[in-house]
Amino acid sequence: MTLKRWLENRWLVGLVEHQATREEIESLLAIIDRDITDARVAAISPDWRLAIAYNSALQCAVAALAASGYRPGKGGSHHYYAIESLRFTLECDEAVIDTLEAFRKKRNIADYERAGAATDTEVQELLEMSSAMREDLLKWLANKFPGLAPRRKH
Repeated sequence: MTLKRWLENRWLVGLVEHQATREEIESLLAIIDRDITDARVAAISPDWRLAIAYNSALQCAVAALAASGYRPGKGGSHHYYAIESLRFTLECDEAVIDTLEAFRKKRNIADYERAGAATDTEVQELLEMSSAMREDLLKWLANKFPGLAPRRKH
């Protein structure tokens, strides 16, 4: 399966073709970096830190999808599909995707249903995963899409 087949078969609802720019990728990397930094602030509740760390991982997926020539549509399930796209972009294994999906669900519980859902241990695990994804994204961009790789050091 490829992203193009996903689009053709409409398995990714709202997937649209998209021409990314280096500036767009750099802006997404700035969001990723901000969120990784902010999620480390111990004075913030674990629930909110998990949401921030999750967003950094999500933006890694969005950046890789954009570099590949696509973006998810807004609305229903775009987080889910952005995470699923990692198997085609950064070639993340099933365990990474399953873990991110579990964190997506945990974030939803913490944001919408119940305070105190996240633990410091979960935040740390997600931060480590997100930081590793960021590094993988930078290497992947340099190798596959050098015209989109950031000019400045990230």
